[in-house]
Order: sequence, then structure tokens, then C-alpha cells
Amino acid sequence: MRGVFRWALEVDLVKVDPTAGIKNPKKKKTRGFIKWSEAEAALYEDKYPLGTKERVWLDVLLYTGLRRGDAVLIGKQHVSTIMVEVDGVLVPRKILTLRTEKGGEQITVTIPILPVLQRTLDAGPVGDLAFIVGDRGHPLTKESFGNMFSESARAIGLEKRSAHGLRKLGATRAADNGATDKELQAIFGWIGPQMPALYTREADRKRLATGAMHKLEENAARTSIPSPHLQVRAAAKNSP
Repeated sequence: MRGVFRWALEVDLVKVDPTAGIKNPKKKKTRGFIKWSEAEAALYEDKYPLGTKERVWLDVLLYTGLRRGDAVLIGKQHVSTIMVEVDGVLVPRKILTLRTEKGGEQITVTIPILPVLQRTLDAGPVGDLAFIVGDRGHPLTKESFGNMFSESARAIGLEKRSAHGLRKLGATRAADNGATDKELQAIFGWIGPQMPALYTREADRKRLATGAMHKLEENAARTSIPSPHLQVRAAAKNSP
């Protein structure tokens, strides 16, 4: 309504903008899309083994870190081979290169194809110009793919699970394995430090808590003071 009345005021269709000065209602803060758990990803892999289109969907999302709108676009035309040095020896490595767009900005991401993803792509089914395909082997729009992916999750009992929730699991995995903010930005095509910081902070808390939890037990042992009631009972029991 605000936009309509601003336009109407500019073209002299109205004399007053009735929306002027009205504040937007406060939005309820949520955590957004539900993040997949490792157990849920394992269940999906079990129900949709190699050789199914659903497994291609999962692994393309999980092992590229791409948003669904970019994931439906990638195919063989985005694959190239570069030589990388491993233990002093040059070996070929397949990579995906894609210009992604989010928030009006285009970013080129370079994604090495992990062996687990290559195995899935080799098993198929994949299309000629898109790895992600539907029942007839045709490419999908991001909307159709998003709906079909969510339906495949619901079919095995995973309610309210989305493609973006799987992207969150990928970011969590990377952060838990020690990825830095800059590395997360490079993998997931994020601009600025806000998004990667969400995942690295959570991963840091996990590591710190795991490494420091034993200090609670040691501190309790050092500062433990026997109850006076127990001391009185012990004295009475030992008296002649």
C-alpha cells in the first residue's frame, strides 16, 4: 500500500499519502528454515540410494553449498579440469565454476567436485545441461525443484525440511570441521561477515565447551566442602 500511494501522489492521483508516518509492524524473530540434522541426512541417503534422482538432489545441494536457484542451473557445461599440486605431484581436479546472484550482486564461485559428489553424478540420473532433473529427465525451475525436494523429504517422514535447510547443514559441517569465515564466504557465496560468523561462532562454542567441560568436574572436586550435618553424624558414630 505504501508503494502504491507514493506512486499515486507523484502522478497527482491523490493529494495526501495516507500511509505516511505509519510504522511497519514488528516481525516475529525466527531462525528461518529448519536446519537438517546429520541423522535426517543419513535417513534420506538410506531411503534414496545411489542411482536415484533424489540422491542426486541431496548430494548436489549438500556438497556444493549452492542455493536451490543456482543448484538447478549447474551441469556439465560448468565443469572444467585444473591441475593442483598434491604432495609435490600435479594431479587433475574437476571444478564447478558458476556466477551466482543474490541480492542483485553477482559472484563467481569455484567449487571443487568432491569424490562423494562425483560418485553420485556418475550413478545419475543427470541431464545434459543440468545435474538436477525431474521424472522425465528435464531440468527444473527453482520453485518446482524446491517443492519436489520437500515432498521427497515428507515421503520418508521428514516434515518441513527444505533445500535451504540442507544448505544450513552443509555450512554447519564446514564450520565444525574448522572452516574460517573467509572460507565459508568462498564456499557459499556470502558477502560480508554476518552469515559465516553465525556458523563459526556456534562451532567455536562447541569446541570450547567440549574442551573445557572437564573443568567443572575438577573444580567441584577441589572446592567440595563436607556438609556439617555429615561431620556431626560421623563424630557421633565414632564416639565411645
